[in-house]
Amino acid sequence: MRIGTKWFKSLALVVGVGVLLAGCGSGQQTSGSGSSGGAGDKVYVVGTDAAYPPFQVLEADSKITGHDIDVMNAIAEAGGFKIEWRNTGWDPLFDGLDKGTVDIGISSITITEDRKKKYDFSDFYFEANQLILVAEDSPVTKLADLKGKKIGVQAATTGEEVVKKAFGDTYEGLKGYDDMPSSVDDFFNGRVDAVVGDNGVIAYYAKKNPGKKFKLIQDESFAKEYYGVMVKKGNTEIMTKINDGLKKIKENGKLQEIYNQYFGNK
Repeated sequence: MRIGTKWFKSLALVVGVGVLLAGCGSGQQTSGSGSSGGAGDKVYVVGTDAAYPPFQVLEADSKITGHDIDVMNAIAEAGGFKIEWRNTGWDPLFDGLDKGTVDIGISSITITEDRKKKYDFSDFYFEANQLILVAEDSPVTKLADLKGKKIGVQAATTGEEVVKKAFGDTYEGLKGYDDMPSSVDDFFNGRVDAVVGDNGVIAYYAKKNPGKKFKLIQDESFAKEYYGVMVKKGNTEIMTKINDGLKKIKENGKLQEIYNQYFGNK
């Protein structure tokens, strides 16, 4: 999902590797009282890419905050297990799961059939869709209208996938970035004609430039996407705990409460 001085880095959202933090600041999330069977002293390492506001944010004081951070902390508390946070970056998150240096991944990761071949996912915790960012006076009304245009995406994300599906894997106008802030920065500086990305994130970035003129377009052909918590395939022990905690925060309203905090009431 994600990847000079960029406008968003001026807000101190700079990726730091190996920072051990817990949501909104501390290093560990203690077990919740609802633990059944006990998590013992095991502390699960949770990897994320803290460059995807408002889902994951690296603050100026090096604390990791955001929607997904709050969700995972709530899952751990409800599921009765301990976690510690590691800001791995995007690609190293998957590599860490493969090598066992990361136990859990949560970073606005869309559940796809391709990813499910290698990883196991929890039940979904967020429903998303792609948006197109273009100039306010652009005649573009759908993805197909971008043919021949320069399109920015975050590399290895579903935004990149939908553009490749529409225009081909070797489309010359496609420009991949390591993070979404860089793609939006290039858009506002005229280096790309449009950006395609997840709705919550791209809207957040765009609104950080209130003086700029732009519009966001939702193409009805874009399929709904669902974010899930990811673990290495076959790691049923922790996945059972994750789904148990997720089920509880769905039922008690905590998940909705977190959503409302970042995106307003549904």
